[in-house]
Amino acid sequence: MSKLFILFLLLVMFNSCKKEEVDYTQIDEDIITQYITDNNLTATATGTGLYYVIDTTGNGAQPNSQSTVTVAYKGYLTNGSVFDESASAGISFSLTSVIQGWQEGIPYFKEGGSGILLIPSALGYGSQATSGIPANSVLIFEVTLIDVL
Repeated sequence: MSKLFILFLLLVMFNSCKKEEVDYTQIDEDIITQYITDNNLTATATGTGLYYVIDTTGNGAQPNSQSTVTVAYKGYLTNGSVFDESASAGISFSLTSVIQGWQEGIPYFKEGGSGILLIPSALGYGSQATSGIPANSVLIFEVTLIDVL
């Protein structure tokens, strides 16, 4: 009977040492909707956790998730700290080479269009901290779609 008790005790200890995985889906949703409210934004939800705001519609070509685009952008955290920014001329890249939030979000804009992408951590860098961006961060991008190549 003592062997069974020791086995039970070891099982309890092992299970209590496991890290609990946190699902950031609702946490990010709450952060994004609070940000939208605090900043009086009229944002559209996509159903994946991404929200976007179209400030200027644009009148040119509309990219798809496979397009190569030129985008001017400013990326910051919900506390306002900027983690990346392009020159006003923008940078060109294939949407297949960027975070999922951009792959999904940039195609909502047309050439000449601008607005904001509010990206939950799962569509950004997830649990990876990178280049001054803490793990599990909601990302805010002001974007201008300059060209669809």
